[in-house]
Amino acid sequence: MRAIAEAAGVALGNAYYYFGSKEHLIQEFYRRTHREHLAAAAGVLAEEVEFKERLLGVMRAKVDTIMPYHRFAGVLFKSAADPASPLNPFSVESAPLRAEATALFAVVVEGSRLRLGRELRAALPGLLWTYHMGVVLFWIHDVSPGCRRTYRLVERSVDLVARLVALSRLPPLRPLTRAALRLVDDPAGED
Repeated sequence: MRAIAEAAGVALGNAYYYFGSKEHLIQEFYRRTHREHLAAAAGVLAEEVEFKERLLGVMRAKVDTIMPYHRFAGVLFKSAADPASPLNPFSVESAPLRAEATALFAVVVEGSRLRLGRELRAALPGLLWTYHMGVVLFWIHDVSPGCRRTYRLVERSVDLVARLVALSRLPPLRPLTRAALRLVDDPAGED
């Protein structure tokens, strides 16, 4: 907080006027990167109707928009990985932003031609949010030049996700899909 106040040219007390703690400041950083992600994903969501292409565009946009913060991400991860931290993506404090990000994945699903059963349609945005958090975790640890490995993971995993979602509609796989949905029901621990 002291370094931020100095960089902004304000007294430390003034910095705390806007942000009650470093956690509040970091939550605002999360909101900012989310807004950047929304803006970067808008084009593909406006133009594309295929689920796979919509998801791929949104995931590429995520990596693109967080790339400038790659060096900083490892520092944030130390706090965010703590289950008791308000910076943890599953925390109560993170719930509003988690809901906004999940809503983005609902737009991915709803704006596509994807045909799904009611249960999977309801659960898929949350599952995609969880998937995207896994990609972000991979990105944090990616030391390849330009995070090439993360982009390759996005390409390959989006293809896999799209195939699995399409297969879920097959009658022999519907019981398996329902069982899988029960297994991952409410991954954020909310009612």
